[in-house]
Amino acid sequence: MTDAQFSVIIYSLIAGISTIIGTILIFANEKLVKKHSVYLISFAAGIMLATSFLHLIPESLEISENVSIFVFIGFLIFYVIQNYLITIHPCNEANCEVHRLGIMSFIGLAIHSLLDGIAIAIGFEVSSSIGIFTAVAVILHEFPEGLITTGILMHTNLKKQKIWIYSLVVALATPFGAIVSLFLIRNLQPNILGNALSITAGSFIYLAASDLIPEMHKSKRKINSLILIFGIIFVYLLGKLFH
Repeated sequence: MTDAQFSVIIYSLIAGISTIIGTILIFANEKLVKKHSVYLISFAAGIMLATSFLHLIPESLEISENVSIFVFIGFLIFYVIQNYLITIHPCNEANCEVHRLGIMSFIGLAIHSLLDGIAIAIGFEVSSSIGIFTAVAVILHEFPEGLITTGILMHTNLKKQKIWIYSLVVALATPFGAIVSLFLIRNLQPNILGNALSITAGSFIYLAASDLIPEMHKSKRKINSLILIFGIIFVYLLGKLFH
């Protein structure tokens, strides 16, 4: 095993652990989080929109010529998943919407974590410094991702055991994506990565606009809009810090 491969595994595992730490902190204050979980929904919407428009799409434009098409494809994929492929267990009309929210959020965050792992592997493939820079950026936003994942799932009233399983899958997606990348896509064409990032951006835009923001509106709390904006500012400042 080379030093670069070892670094990919270590840093991706740290990123996964960061997600789990976020989950642990949420469970340590379960009652408080359940009461105010809509605030995490708002923060998640801001982070997803900002990540898509400020990072994923601009990065895709540098390495791919078909960004708009694949953003649209990502949007449509999640529309199809939500409306035709997901089977929700029997529930009343109000609860059905909330269960769908949790499933869609879980899928979107798991894909995001998977691509984070791929990004770490590709960074170390370029150089050690780029790899470390990418890994640190991923680790820093994996922690709030753990908070967001657990908060969204708690908002859907899932049992704690299922929330742990879903959160663990999101956490493990990062090292899984990184380790698989070491063996399968070391010579990945840049335009393919750009298309993958574009699809992720489209899925995040759909998730935020179709599910998270409507959930914010249901609570009728004006502070939710400020929290969404704070999520956008958070991603913007994080990007400035690591550029």
